[in-house]
Amino acid sequence: MIRQIVRDTSFLSQRAEPAGLDDLETARDLLDTLAAHREECVGMAANMIGVNRRVIVFENEGEDMVMFNPEIIRESGPYEAEEGCLSLPGTRKTRRWQTIKVRYQNELFQDRIKTFTGWTAEIIQHEIDHCEGILI
Repeated sequence: MIRQIVRDTSFLSQRAEPAGLDDLETARDLLDTLAAHREECVGMAANMIGVNRRVIVFENEGEDMVMFNPEIIRESGPYEAEEGCLSLPGTRKTRRWQTIKVRYQNELFQDRIKTFTGWTAEIIQHEIDHCEGILI
């Protein structure tokens, strides 16, 4: 289901709770909502649709990917980026990492670790910031 985008900064500033099996529907809603906003958005976190859980979706080399409980465990190559957000007006400068290693769970809640670089790494960092209640 396509969900409305949350713009309430007090809600978006809350740290998200761990995701569980009950959040599979949230992931489907995130994917549907991301598809509906494809022209202006490449990633979303669950709090952007009003669910305070650690679930993110993003475009990864042309395919949409879901992560439950993502956590960056290694980073390298700092740089300054300027990013926008569907939940917030305008753009802001922020520090990002060129390469990140992420521990997460897939749709079967199997533990995974994967390294991402470049644009995809930047998207993931932005969405994990949402999970942490960090607004850029």
